Amino acid sequence: MLAGMAFLNAQTSSDLRIVSPNGAMVVTLDLDGQGVLYYKADYAKGGMSAPAVPRSTLGIVRKDGDLSKGLTYVGLTSQRKVVDRYRMIHGKRQDCRNEAMEKVLRFRNGNGQLLDMVFRAYDNGVAFRYRFPGNTGDSCQVTGEATGFMIPAGTKRWMQQYTSTYEALYPLNTNGKGNGPGDHEWGFPALYKVKDQPVWVLITEANVSRANCASHLTNRGNEEVYTVTMPESEISAGLPWESAWRVLMIGGLADIVESTLVTDVSSPPAIDTAGWIRPGAAAWVYWAYNHGSKDYRKVIEYVDLAKAMHWPYVLIDWEWDRMGNGGNIEDVVTYARSKGIKPLMWYNSRDSAGSSVGLDPYGRLLTHEARCREFSWLNRIGVYGVKVDFFEDDRQKEMAYYLDLLEDAAKYHIMVDFHGATIPKGWGRTYPNLMTMEAVYGAEWYGYAPVLTNQGATHNATLPFTRNVVGSMDYTPVTFSDQNFPHTTTYAHELALSVVFESGLQHFADKPTVFYALPAAAKKFLMEVPAAWDDTKLIHGYPGKKVVIARRKGHVWYLGGLNGEDQDQEMELHFDFLSDGTYDLELISDDTTGKAFAVRTVKVKKGSRISVHCLKRGGFVATIRMHGQ
Repeated sequence: MLAGMAFLNAQTSSDLRIVSPNGAMVVTLDLDGQGVLYYKADYAKGGMSAPAVPRSTLGIVRKDGDLSKGLTYVGLTSQRKVVDRYRMIHGKRQDCRNEAMEKVLRFRNGNGQLLDMVFRAYDNGVAFRYRFPGNTGDSCQVTGEATGFMIPAGTKRWMQQYTSTYEALYPLNTNGKGNGPGDHEWGFPALYKVKDQPVWVLITEANVSRANCASHLTNRGNEEVYTVTMPESEISAGLPWESAWRVLMIGGLADIVESTLVTDVSSPPAIDTAGWIRPGAAAWVYWAYNHGSKDYRKVIEYVDLAKAMHWPYVLIDWEWDRMGNGGNIEDVVTYARSKGIKPLMWYNSRDSAGSSVGLDPYGRLLTHEARCREFSWLNRIGVYGVKVDFFEDDRQKEMAYYLDLLEDAAKYHIMVDFHGATIPKGWGRTYPNLMTMEAVYGAEWYGYAPVLTNQGATHNATLPFTRNVVGSMDYTPVTFSDQNFPHTTTYAHELALSVVFESGLQHFADKPTVFYALPAAAKKFLMEVPAAWDDTKLIHGYPGKKVVIARRKGHVWYLGGLNGEDQDQEMELHFDFLSDGTYDLELISDDTTGKAFAVRTVKVKKGSRISVHCLKRGGFVATIRMHGQ
């Protein structure tokens, strides 16, 4: 790097250095002798110090010019301190703070084309994006990106091999090799631990617009370098143009889990929220009864379940357009509303010629006109949200489709759940009616394959550090009974998923008879557990091994703990996050069999420590209330 920067003067070197507000993060850019642009990120805070991102490449390629080499530095076009306070209707935290130092640095290639690099240094992360200045009305085609992330061999990493549905595991790996087809393609988010240092990095992207595709990572040419890769040969964009943000959350594991960086860099709300967006739990028929939504009486059972469990919603899944056995979809909606339950309905995003032919209803949301007709009808009969399934890929046209759906749904006060979809991109801030997204290997896979039977506990203890960090996750948790492939997790582990996994709409998936048969403490917990949070704290954990998360709603803290291992563990809990005073903690943990619960109440205060015994693949939940409340 010193040789590459030798020709730069002192002022230029200062320009190409961005320091976070508290000085913990330092980002440095440099140009080598061939005009290739590099960056690195160094982190030092609280006794931790590490090269979080070793020197890695930057650059982007257009059809009419290469801006990944032959660059010269033009100058610093702007610098500022970003200070932004905003509120989220749902998510891991209600009141969010976006604070960073930002610089916009301009470069020119040999053809005279300009590239602006927008870099932000956060105290616990880095975000950057590419920008093409230009005249409104002009256009360009982006054909590739040279953005790299250097992850040296031997580094522990938890990455998912890329699939457009993002339904796969995040296995621990220490090299850049995958298994089978696409063995050098990796999806976001990607987590790694800096070698020999207590510093962690999670890589993802945010604020994807209609002018972008989504992207993933490949390391085919060099297994130590993960390069941002487009899913198509080119995207079309008008000028001026901005890429999605490349986002790196950096610090301790708590910094990763508690981060709101994905929404921090995303656009503020583009719709009128006006009190109609309400997070909550839903009863869901599909997990236990695949074809249940075409059976009027079966759906009524789930409406009654939602009523009994104090859940505000019921989700009516595929085949509702073929409903029989005593009533049709409008009859169910009328019945649900008479009970004070708000219906949600499933849709296929494709038409009858798509890969999901036969999974109906389909073809009703493909155009603006069709969506307006359908959403108007849903308003008339009293439906509050839609679950839209089977998106095809991460191409630019699909990003536009997602955003069109969200905008049209908002006009009719319809909440949205995307399934068979890409990962969250920060759209939950811009369109708060986006309540949750699947993009996860979730509980429905108990019906398809034995993977969760064998690896479910480890997977569940990995997701809080990977997929769920970047946004709401519709895993469809809390299933005690067995599907085609059985559980090996304990009942307390399953109960804990209601807290450990964050989702603006939380679809509880088991049979009504199973929920009714729960003992009083567990049933009461599920009646009360929120689906949106005022604050989130990681108490402790390690990917795949264990996790304990505390989430606050109002004055009540909810704790969830998971044992991801095949041996018993003692979970040591601390309560340093509490305010002064004495609190009552009600703990629901594993009994000796794993098929029931042990319940106890203890008093705790700030600074207290208690131990919870978890069976292998076990877990626990707890509520903490101020004593006397």
